[in-house]
Amino acid sequence: MAILIGYSIWSSPSKEEIARMQRQRDSIFRANSEEEARLAEDMRKANELMLEIAVNDSTRQQELLDRYGAFADAVEGEQELITMENEVMKLHVSTKGGRPYSVELKNFKRHDNSPLILFDGDSTVFGFKFFTQNHRSITTNSLFFEPQTDNSHILVSGDSATLTMRLMAGENAYMEYIYTMKPEEYMVGFDVNMVNMNRVIAGHQQNLDFDWQLYSPRQEKGAKNENQYTSLHYKYHQEDIEKLSETKDSDRKEIRMRLDWVVFKQQFFSWGLLAGQSFANADLQFAKQPENSRFTKKFDALIGMRFETGQDFHTIPMHLYFGPNHYNTLKQYDEGLEALVFLGRSIIRGINRFVIIPLFKWLGNFIESYGIIILLMTLIIKICLLPLTFKSYMSSARMRVLKPQIDEINQRIPKEKAMERQQAVMALYKKFGVSPMGGCLPMVLQFPILFAMFRFFPTSIELRQQSFLWATDLSTYDSILDLPFVIPLYGDHVSLFTLLMTVTTIFSMKISSGQTDTSAMPGMKTMMYFMPVMLLVFLNSFSAGLTYYYCLSNIITIVQNEIFKRSINESKILAQLHANSAKPVTKSKFQQKLEQMQKQQQAMTQAAKTQGKKPHVKKK
Repeated sequence: MAILIGYSIWSSPSKEEIARMQRQRDSIFRANSEEEARLAEDMRKANELMLEIAVNDSTRQQELLDRYGAFADAVEGEQELITMENEVMKLHVSTKGGRPYSVELKNFKRHDNSPLILFDGDSTVFGFKFFTQNHRSITTNSLFFEPQTDNSHILVSGDSATLTMRLMAGENAYMEYIYTMKPEEYMVGFDVNMVNMNRVIAGHQQNLDFDWQLYSPRQEKGAKNENQYTSLHYKYHQEDIEKLSETKDSDRKEIRMRLDWVVFKQQFFSWGLLAGQSFANADLQFAKQPENSRFTKKFDALIGMRFETGQDFHTIPMHLYFGPNHYNTLKQYDEGLEALVFLGRSIIRGINRFVIIPLFKWLGNFIESYGIIILLMTLIIKICLLPLTFKSYMSSARMRVLKPQIDEINQRIPKEKAMERQQAVMALYKKFGVSPMGGCLPMVLQFPILFAMFRFFPTSIELRQQSFLWATDLSTYDSILDLPFVIPLYGDHVSLFTLLMTVTTIFSMKISSGQTDTSAMPGMKTMMYFMPVMLLVFLNSFSAGLTYYYCLSNIITIVQNEIFKRSINESKILAQLHANSAKPVTKSKFQQKLEQMQKQQQAMTQAAKTQGKKPHVKKK
């Protein structure tokens, strides 16, 4: 007990320690009191903030209701992307606007080998514009649609896959976009269903405006060619296909007639909106973008679509095309879309459709190298034209062996009597059975082939990114030297195929001029060099496949002429002409009429001279 009492006395705190401990307890009490007060103040402020937010939300909700009416709940939301994918494309559909957000073509690449995206981003506008019954202006492109699926990535399997995007407009009223994608198809079904929208949309609107805008991104290496072939095309209902000017910096067309489709077209790819029935009207325009922009042109289409105001359910059937400008692919849809691949007009288009494209496709079934395909195609065309080429050469040979007689006529008849000299030369040709047009006509008949190729190669998607020799892409220009500056009209590079084409053209024309009498055409030598130089400047930025074809054609022509020259005996030709001169000349009706006209002209000239020699008599 003594020990316990002593320990308690020894271990008890002193007065100073008791005072210090009291001060610590007082300090802790004050801190707790301040923390409780602070927590109470924070709680009060939070309650005030929640009340303010509630008031603001109510005000905001009222503002949205006043501005958008039945669409107020669709104004705000979070943008999500739903992907639809088949073997050839990926289509991303945004909940904002329910619109196609981007399209990737899986079987193609850009010129830099990156994925080929037809369009991408929020710059795209795709939606209806209309007024509600309370005169509110609505643009569906900025409203949020509700996807009727929990799947964010839809892979096409079976016959087709469908995505429905719904825009609510109050209770039991909505607008929905239905996208239908099929396997291996570039065409996507696009139906717009209006359910009880006649209660929302103003009753006086028989047509709804559909606003479609997008920027066309650069896809190809040759910006000049891409700009030239990028434009806006449209088709009148069951009639012709037209387009806005491709060469202008901007163009616009207001159409008050029915249309079957509207297509924004690049050089090798297009995206189009096709009507299930027809569009009521359209306001179409484009504007060229700056040279340093990653876009070529901006397209705008405001399309009028019929709306049945008296029906609770109304459907606007349409289709969307996102794909290549491939002639046979476009033709299979039977909508006239194959006209997007411009193959020329009239006879030029016919040659491409029925000769060049089938031949090109047939050769492609056996050969992978498009450079070899072009070589074989050139050989086949030249063989088919061989009779005309031979006839042209023989006509030139006949005229060449008669050159001594023509020189004698030119010496005998002075230049002042040009008509008499011409008549004498024509009489010589007639006597020997030679037609001056015999050499020109076969060559003229070959020109449609040359023009057909001029249209075919720059628009042939088969040549896109196909390499041959030093050319990395036969659809655009080849370059062996990139210049540090730009030469007007020529460009900033040197195309070897174009150089070879120019050299072979000059050589071919020089050989031809040596076989033909050009004494009556003193400007022929100048033209022989001027035309190839102009082609060198003009075609330097064109398709390498085109200049390669022209070069091959020139080389084959040179070889043919050399073979003809070695195999034809001009002495025998001259002997045959003398034999022809011994035969009686049978004049055609055209020749008889021509001689009669010449005689009448000479008689009138002589009468005028005689009238001029009579003395002048003054009348009283």
